[in-house]
Amino acid sequence: MTWAITRHEPTSLRLALGVASGILGVGLIVGAQAVHGLGSDVIGQLAIVAATLCYAGAAIAGKTFAGHNPLIPATGSLICSACMLVPVSLVIDRPWTLVPSEASMLALLALSVFSTALAFVIYFRVIVTLGSVGATAQAYLRVPIGVFIGVLFLGERLAPSAWIGLACVAAGVAAMTLPKRPAAVTA
Repeated sequence: MTWAITRHEPTSLRLALGVASGILGVGLIVGAQAVHGLGSDVIGQLAIVAATLCYAGAAIAGKTFAGHNPLIPATGSLICSACMLVPVSLVIDRPWTLVPSEASMLALLALSVFSTALAFVIYFRVIVTLGSVGATAQAYLRVPIGVFIGVLFLGERLAPSAWIGLACVAAGVAAMTLPKRPAAVTA
């Protein structure tokens, strides 16, 4: 989207190859069996595509906050989310009927503070630092992290194509996030 629509930051061959390598790597990790059900639940599959486009659009729109403290867009995002989700939650979940355990409330607090609020502040800082393409590179890391968790805790074994995919993802993320080399100075 950055290259084709907004052109708000320069797109280099290195960035394009990084994106392509990351996509190829995720495909190799997930495997061909993941597309066997393609077209069977079109609404859900289109929702995933729409979510992906929204995620990319959010990273692009996040660049407009470049001159601001990352706390400002993070706070605004959370307030807007709360304004949309609290009324829906009141209708669907009827929270006054729930009796959460202490462990559930502590988990909610940890998720709210660390995995949401702090993560948003970091996210908006990364957008300013690395640009929208570099900031979205972290999404590619979710698949390898999930794979490593499966290997460590569930005893899963990786196919050779998954190992190649992990290497492609690592190379893609590196290509998208490593800073440009300074131009050589000639005397």
